[in-house]
Amino acid sequence: MRPRRRTVWIMGLLFAACGGAEPAADPSSSTAATPAGGEPPIYETTQVADGVYQFRYRAHNALFIVTEDGVIAFDPISVDAATAYAEEIATHAPGAELAAIVYSHRDADHATGAPVLRDALGSDAPIYAHENALAPLREAADPNLPPPDDTFADRMTLADGALELHYLGRSHSDDMAVGFLPEHGLAFAVDFVAADRFGYRDLGSFYFPDMFEAIEGLLEIPFERIVFGHGPPGDRATIERQLRYYRDLDEAVRAAIADGLSEDETAAQVLMEDYRDWDRYDDWRELNVRGMHRKHRKLSGTS
Repeated sequence: MRPRRRTVWIMGLLFAACGGAEPAADPSSSTAATPAGGEPPIYETTQVADGVYQFRYRAHNALFIVTEDGVIAFDPISVDAATAYAEEIATHAPGAELAAIVYSHRDADHATGAPVLRDALGSDAPIYAHENALAPLREAADPNLPPPDDTFADRMTLADGALELHYLGRSHSDDMAVGFLPEHGLAFAVDFVAADRFGYRDLGSFYFPDMFEAIEGLLEIPFERIVFGHGPPGDRATIERQLRYYRDLDEAVRAAIADGLSEDETAAQVLMEDYRDWDRYDDWRELNVRGMHRKHRKLSGTS
């Protein structure tokens, strides 16, 4: 049985104030009804700008851009996702060649499946990624997650400048590529930022204090709208709130450590109540606090 699918067309700003929710759909333009019981479709495609589409598969988002050179596709996500992804590309860009695949970073839950896209769309399109992804992917030798054919250090442009790739330093990983479409004022950033959502679990994969510089660097890119690897899209204010959250978390944990509080005591007292309405507060607030406590102890040599 094919996964449930829905295609949604929304022209203009797609932004939800509360992270974790799916983008609102326009029932009059949906090609399939929401499944019985109100469950969201397994995958769907949303137009976020002229010739630019967000593809969502379960909880992961990708982005594809229709350019004069063909389609540039970010993040195949997985083998199963890539099968549906290829169908959606063919639906929304009929006859267009797959011109390139871009890895936002090398993590398997975002980058797996490039060969499926290539095979399904009949193209040997090159794969682009940050240079730090190359050696680990070569060493892993996963046929479903091949290493990039070309890499960049700080910045790369594709399709005559229609897409810029930016490296902002270490954040969630040491190879994170942020996409920016100047014509549309649209950015694509994965995992290190999201719409009003706590950082993933205990922040184990996050580089602090580098994260602050990476988010500040993102704000130097002149985007107005932004699509994330998870959750609904946002705008510049979304990223400003994300930066403020991490700064507030850092300050609160530093103060607790200065007062001699243990990790358990810090987790119990640093409640981050200004962010109580954010997605994953109940699940990840304590883990975020514990993770930041451990990072500070490690940096100070007391872990």
